[in-house]
Amino acid sequence: MDLKKFPHTYVITSVIILICAVLTWIVPAGEYTRETKMVNDTERTVIVDNSFHSVDAAPQSWEVFTLLVKGFEKQAGIIAFLLIIGGAFQIINTSNAINVGILSFIRKTQQLEHHAFFRKIGVNNLVMALIMILFSLFGAVFGMSEETLAFVVILVPFAISLGYDSITGFCLVYVAAHTGFSGAMLNPFTIGIAQGLSELPLFSGYSYRLVCWMILTALLITFVLFYAARVKANPTSSLMYEADAYWRNQTTHGEDVTFESQKASRATWMIYGLIAVVSILFSVCYPSTSFQVGESAITLYILPVFTVCYLILGAIAIRHSNQMFILSLLGFTILYLIVGVMGYGWYISEIAGLFLALGIAAGFAFGMDSNALIDDFLRGAKDMLMAAIVVGLASGIIIILQEGRIIDSLLHSMAVLIGDTGKVIALYSMYALQTLINIIIPSGSAKAALTMPIMAPFSDVIGLSRQATVMAFQFGDGFTNMITPTSGVLMGALGLARIPYAVWVKWFWKMLLFLILVGALLLLPTIYMQLSGF
Repeated sequence: MDLKKFPHTYVITSVIILICAVLTWIVPAGEYTRETKMVNDTERTVIVDNSFHSVDAAPQSWEVFTLLVKGFEKQAGIIAFLLIIGGAFQIINTSNAINVGILSFIRKTQQLEHHAFFRKIGVNNLVMALIMILFSLFGAVFGMSEETLAFVVILVPFAISLGYDSITGFCLVYVAAHTGFSGAMLNPFTIGIAQGLSELPLFSGYSYRLVCWMILTALLITFVLFYAARVKANPTSSLMYEADAYWRNQTTHGEDVTFESQKASRATWMIYGLIAVVSILFSVCYPSTSFQVGESAITLYILPVFTVCYLILGAIAIRHSNQMFILSLLGFTILYLIVGVMGYGWYISEIAGLFLALGIAAGFAFGMDSNALIDDFLRGAKDMLMAAIVVGLASGIIIILQEGRIIDSLLHSMAVLIGDTGKVIALYSMYALQTLINIIIPSGSAKAALTMPIMAPFSDVIGLSRQATVMAFQFGDGFTNMITPTSGVLMGALGLARIPYAVWVKWFWKMLLFLILVGALLLLPTIYMQLSGF
């Protein structure tokens, strides 16, 4: 497939911006009155019922040329995160640690082929299924989204090394997490806020949402494994076959490939000791960590446990090679990321800082001097520049609709279209409405604050369960996250995976349509069945 036939991502995003600018001249300007309200102990800005009113028009023209700067300002966190991730992983790539780890993993798993059970189901299929379940669970429990960026640069080359393509690797992490996000049980950013604004018990309806998550995740695994098998049988059938040459040149597979392992140096032991001291200090300062799961909290002595594991496993890894020690650092970084997000509310800044520390530690452990480390970091950050610009442009779409004062007008017009209809039509209208809104407002919490104060009372009027309304919001908010060009996270993840947006849409649209239809079917029981928690 000749990728030159596809419009550049910049072109697609720019055309959407121009269309939105034209709409600001056509669509009447309007706004809702907003007020601050406490939702789950957090201040949220919500819409006042029946408060939509006309305002002076603010048509946009030359302002389109300012959107890149404004987009960079709005998405500065994600853009900085991309640059730091790119720089950190360039340092790790220079050490060949990931290649050594992938090659070792492949050879270990190939040994399982000697067992009839694993040979029948396929070791690679088992590994990919477990990875997708893990990330889907993360999306369902704590709303993993931005955090997937850190894993794209790990799992895309991993998939390439197994003989698949970058689309397969992208599905293992980004699509899996957002499928779980769509069928979430405990996601505080969508379910928690939407139910709080709808005055429902927090995370009620958990049992049915669990069923929905299992169905959606099973369908995802089935779809991806069939696609991966087709690509492995005929690599040129992939839309990314030519573009994936970049990854194939950096990753390895096959029995005849070897890497020279580097023995641990004094610098490696110094990094090991420094991290050990820091880990011990954190264990003393934070001996226990509370994880919020639904309405209950679980307290674990997780940091002291991690410290002990690091002291033991880090020393074992160093005795093997420098690369294995760097891989152990990467593994513990991922574990600390999970603990930080779930236990301490970490976000972009903290995660970026964590991976920056990983890159610095890995560089010095590998024996780099300061200049070499900085050169590698800058080279990796430079590779992320295209993705950073895309994120800034995509953010400009939302900015121009906001500054043109037509976002609320579009929302109000779509809400009026629902009108006086039956329960099924009304519910599906809400579902379609939320799906459309998500294309221009990808933030789940912002969309919940915008739509639920309107939708929840509306569902009371027509005799529809508020839980059904929340689920319509949940599915509408989730599925299109995997295709909307206004999502800085999606555009950033595609940039990291080096998948052009047009290619992604061409490949994913059928799967997206299928997920939307499945979501519609899963909404029906919320009307006709008395479900637990409803």
